[in-house]
Amino acid sequence: YIQYLCVYYIGFVKSGACIGKLQYVRLREGRMKQMEKKEHYRHELKYTINYWQYLQLRSRFRQVMKMDPHTRADGTYSIRSIYFDNIQDKALREKVNGMAKREKFRIRYYNDNFERITLEKKIKNNNLCIKVSAGLTEKECRKLLNGDLEWMKTHSSSLVQELYGKMKYQQLRPRVLVSYTREPYIYAAGNVRITFDWNVRTTMYHGKFLEKKVYDVETGQQCPGEMIMEVKYDAFLPGVIQNLIQTDGVRQESFSKYAACRTYG
Repeated sequence: YIQYLCVYYIGFVKSGACIGKLQYVRLREGRMKQMEKKEHYRHELKYTINYWQYLQLRSRFRQVMKMDPHTRADGTYSIRSIYFDNIQDKALREKVNGMAKREKFRIRYYNDNFERITLEKKIKNNNLCIKVSAGLTEKECRKLLNGDLEWMKTHSSSLVQELYGKMKYQQLRPRVLVSYTREPYIYAAGNVRITFDWNVRTTMYHGKFLEKKVYDVETGQQCPGEMIMEVKYDAFLPGVIQNLIQTDGVRQESFSKYAACRTYG
């Protein structure tokens, strides 16, 4: 990880004149590297499936996998993610242009509960991904979204400090609220997590975030009844899970919820 810090230094030229200059210095942040060492890259595969395929796959998964214990009574939870990008749409363009290695910042919360808000940085390298996260209070999150950033410089999390630097010097800003419903399944061997995501919605040009009442619309990027199945695992995908996924017509493909939700701006 490389963080950009702004420092002021005074240099002396041969003539003896004193020159003040503002420059960016690239510094390696030790704490962030330690944090990323604790994390590890995981494989991430995505599939677009129809409702009939979902019913088949769900029936198979329930035979050998467990439901995520954090779901609601119906086995699902809702996810809302506030994605960041700069004025040049760097994150969006990197995805659309097929950049192999890229990163995105987002703020995520579940079931419209503001008591558990997480700042996340997701780094992708082809089909591998790593996620670094830090908790935020509702007060901190609202200050960040309102452009009050100075508190971030001294935050205990180096991820929050990194976002501060990139909001200052790369002009990252909250761009869109992505919402969807998720049904997750887990399998211990290989640390496998399979999720079904549907009802992906976007706030279009709406510039306010962290609201109790959200006004959003469908992205228009999916056919009625379509879902996104994501398969995530560590070093290996157990054979039993590989066999369960083998369903007629199910093919791996790329899909970005963020890109889909930027359709309208």
